[in-house]
Amino acid sequence: MTRYLKFVNRFATDGTILIDGATGTEAERRGVPQLKNAWNGGGALSHPDIIRQIHLDYIGCGAEIIISNTFATNKHALSDAGEDHLFEEYNSKAVQLAIEARELAKKDDILVAGGISYWRWPEGLPDKEQLYSDISEQAKIMATSGADLIMLEMMSDLEFTLITLRAAQTAGLPVWVGLSCKKNDKDQICLLMSDMLLADALSELKKENVPLLNIMHTEVDIVSECLDVVDECWPNHVGVYAHSGIYKNPEWIFDGVISPSEYAKESEKWIERKINILGGCCGIGADHIKCINKILRSKSN
Repeated sequence: MTRYLKFVNRFATDGTILIDGATGTEAERRGVPQLKNAWNGGGALSHPDIIRQIHLDYIGCGAEIIISNTFATNKHALSDAGEDHLFEEYNSKAVQLAIEARELAKKDDILVAGGISYWRWPEGLPDKEQLYSDISEQAKIMATSGADLIMLEMMSDLEFTLITLRAAQTAGLPVWVGLSCKKNDKDQICLLMSDMLLADALSELKKENVPLLNIMHTEVDIVSECLDVVDECWPNHVGVYAHSGIYKNPEWIFDGVISPSEYAKESEKWIERKINILGGCCGIGADHIKCINKILRSKSN
């Protein structure tokens, strides 16, 4: 049985399983310099010891999935940064660092997810035709480097989500989709960068082979409302990893980030809804994951 199948089989018996917190903003917080126009994507090559330690810290807090620091290493972002000649190296090394952390921790059952997005810095969307080719290549690099699955992150426009999903699936790994959400002016839950209602997006995604859907990079205070929609519209596994703080291009502002204890308190509401995985996105660090782990361990005793 593969590591991935062994993990997924636990959904039927183990309740909510802990995943990691942010990697990109945590690298920023620890002093890794940004790549101009590719946010916090440079750490795997510029500061590999820090990136590996971030993964180790999350594993030490109980995380059983760690996501590679590749949110900002898609080809168009690296091209904007003048680093596209190192596309393979950035993505391969980032996955390898996560695997090294798993090996150092001596916890072979931990999953390494290759994180993929279609975001750009500066603002704007990539060329749709080129995106499919580039994401296919990125996902195959991650698969060859040893990733157990692909984690799509900050999917906020359905058309681009479907292109990214179908391209990532060509690598042959399971692909989980992370949707980012907001409320529109009618107080309805919709995708972060479009007016499409979450319910409508889920109706389309149900037609694809998506084993697990995450509500991620979404404000803590609307996650429960997102899950209300998911409960009605989504038939498969579900996860949550919210964010906290403010993005002021190109930096994450950590002032006002929710405290670890308060994030754990909010997370307990999501755990009670029997979600399958739980962690954190931008602004959420090791102390937050440690507090959630205490709650999960108390519930399993």
